[in-house]
Amino acid sequence: MIARRALSEVRSALRRQAAVALLGPRQAGKTTLALQIAREEQALYLDLQLPDDRRRLDDATAFLEAHADRLVILDEVHRTPQLFEQLRGIIDRGRRSGKGTGRFLILGSASLLLLHQSESLAGRLAHVELHPLDVLEVGGAAAAVRTLWLRGGLPLSYLAETGEESLRWRREFMLGHLHRDVREFGWDIPPSTLDDLLTMLAHGQGATVNATRLAGNLSLTAPTVQRYLNLLADLHLLRLLRPYRRNVGKRLVKAPKAYLRDSGLVHSQLGILDYHGVAGHPVVGASWEGFVIENLLAVAPFGTRPSWYRTSGGAEVDLVLEIPGRTRPWAVEIKYGRAPRLSRGFFSALEDIAPERAFVVHAGEDRYPVRAEVEAIGLPELARVLSSR
Repeated sequence: MIARRALSEVRSALRRQAAVALLGPRQAGKTTLALQIAREEQALYLDLQLPDDRRRLDDATAFLEAHADRLVILDEVHRTPQLFEQLRGIIDRGRRSGKGTGRFLILGSASLLLLHQSESLAGRLAHVELHPLDVLEVGGAAAAVRTLWLRGGLPLSYLAETGEESLRWRREFMLGHLHRDVREFGWDIPPSTLDDLLTMLAHGQGATVNATRLAGNLSLTAPTVQRYLNLLADLHLLRLLRPYRRNVGKRLVKAPKAYLRDSGLVHSQLGILDYHGVAGHPVVGASWEGFVIENLLAVAPFGTRPSWYRTSGGAEVDLVLEIPGRTRPWAVEIKYGRAPRLSRGFFSALEDIAPERAFVVHAGEDRYPVRAEVEAIGLPELARVLSSR
């Protein structure tokens, strides 16, 4: 079993808070991690997808009060939205009796919906995001990183015995789990429309969002497409990377960039089976860019704010990281290849942003200075540097 970084984060959150919400995309390993905690803590695990477990909560207050001495894990909690108000009373009574921490672990796949439902638990609920597998969790070796990039970080895809099995699993995930989630959260999107949108996003990985253009290709309205994009972001499948805001006296590009967060899903939407397929595909650079961004954000310190920067004059940086406790951001340029060439626009952007540190991430393992203020570095090494901040 691959050790997950989020395990220690969940344990720490349970020690300081009554309830913890473990968020992340479906099939990222939330249930596996929760069951590991259940074994260690002798916790009570309820899968609210199962009718029998939901019936146990018909009188939720009485049932949960009877297990006040145990951690209770609530999986698929979005199926019982009425439970949150009851949890508030249970937690408050527990605090008054000296049971103020480690009461509930709540699992969910849709962050905004869960956060909306859990508004009544303000001050009582901590949040931990379980990302797909990242380069440090798989060991950081070149072969493992290449496989992770090709197959993505959803564990059953990454660990599949063959590339064909991995690709088949990802297609079934998109056609099955995703469409089921969309329906469960109250959206009536035709499967063919959703699949077309995802394929368009894969082809345009890392492009600035143009809802009007997408809408025209899908015969929808721009507001409808924007709602679909927000839904995919809520389901942890799409990252809308916001532009960096800084008063530099220049015209800035204000549209977000859109990335399918899992590189394996990018490749499955494009029918890419192996490394040779992705290396020869026009999306190779954008796929690598999205892969690097997700891996760095998976290991970044809590509260790090990611963005990107571009002016109308062509100054651009792929990723700007505002790290808590640091007065100036880090700037990261991402290049596929082992001998990256940097544009004048990148150095112009550095003058605008004035970062504390600047890096160019390449596909190799060497680390060397490009200029006095810029360092070329491999992805696993930068992930180690960032995770130690």
